[in-house]
Amino acid sequence: MRFTPVWIALVVLYGVSIRYKRRLGLYGKLFDSVIGMIGFGLVMFWVFTAFFVGVFDMIATHASLDQATGMKNKIPGTPLMGATPEEFPVYLLGGDNLARDIFSRMVYGSTIVIQIAPLATLFAFMVGITLGLPAGYYSGKLDTALSFLANLILAFPVILLFYLLVTPEIVETGLPQYMATVLFLFPLVFMGVLIQSRFRTQPQKNIFWMAVILIPLFLFYAAAINDGGSHSKIRFWPLDFFDIPPGILVVFVAVVFVNSPTVFRIVRGLVMDIQTRDYVAAAQTRGERPWYIMLWEILPNARGPLIVDFCLRIGYTTILLGTLGFFGLGLPPESPDWGTTINEGRKLLSIYPHPALPPAFALLSLVLGLNLLADGLREESLKD
Repeated sequence: MRFTPVWIALVVLYGVSIRYKRRLGLYGKLFDSVIGMIGFGLVMFWVFTAFFVGVFDMIATHASLDQATGMKNKIPGTPLMGATPEEFPVYLLGGDNLARDIFSRMVYGSTIVIQIAPLATLFAFMVGITLGLPAGYYSGKLDTALSFLANLILAFPVILLFYLLVTPEIVETGLPQYMATVLFLFPLVFMGVLIQSRFRTQPQKNIFWMAVILIPLFLFYAAAINDGGSHSKIRFWPLDFFDIPPGILVVFVAVVFVNSPTVFRIVRGLVMDIQTRDYVAAAQTRGERPWYIMLWEILPNARGPLIVDFCLRIGYTTILLGTLGFFGLGLPPESPDWGTTINEGRKLLSIYPHPALPPAFALLSLVLGLNLLADGLREESLKD
């Protein structure tokens, strides 16, 4: 019953999508695949949960940090002792070792995962695509240098690299903030080159789209890399329109930094294969510039594998976030993210299994949904 808004949203989404699936391209074809539909449903369940919890404060029964007397490690369905008429009278999934509502922490945890994982994966793709396209197209010394850097990063064990980036001593040096300054610049570069290559011969449209897209992106960039605290190494006041919660920026940068080399290698390999096709030779014969060919001829024809990898990589990122939370790295200890909640619950797993199981099941279901969605997209993209 608490998930009623989510069920309604899923029914409406599926109804509209199935009704107009022939007009929705690859997304519409997804509904011809049973595996894809199941995976999409699991993913959208948690997306809608995060939306209704984060925006409208629905679904959750209590605040994620609220504690209730006598509810420590209580089993699911335990009535809340001394509940006022304004309070929800039951801990639906029981209480944890600090007498907090497990159900509410689970649904609040979805907002953290849904906010970080897709956006961090998108930034990693911006970095990988921006560097992978010229590396595969030009080859030579540029490809050698970029490939060496990518392999150098990939040579480090992922969890060790995460640990190094999120340790307090490294954070105090400002290294994650400096890395954010470089990594977050790639969406600006990508969109700028994309617009310039498309409207180079149409100055008015070029200037218009540059202003419409790049100005908001720059404002977001300036606010994102500005920590806002007294320890911030970079300040863009008064362009600091929002503050990223402590630890989120560090985790975000770590995820982007780790995923970018893998995306780079995938894009580079796709470009080296596609650039031998006849339509690329035709574009070169027409006199099109290299960046136009890379962005408007090669990249659209590499969308199938990239979309599939994007879905899979969100799943990997979700697991990485859970791993970081499990080891207590990056995010604050009181954070309701699933990894932190699982770590808190596993300490008493043999006595009280109920605190660790709901967030573990939530993490499993989201990653399973992303994997099934990727399988469905791969199946349909091969038919395209």
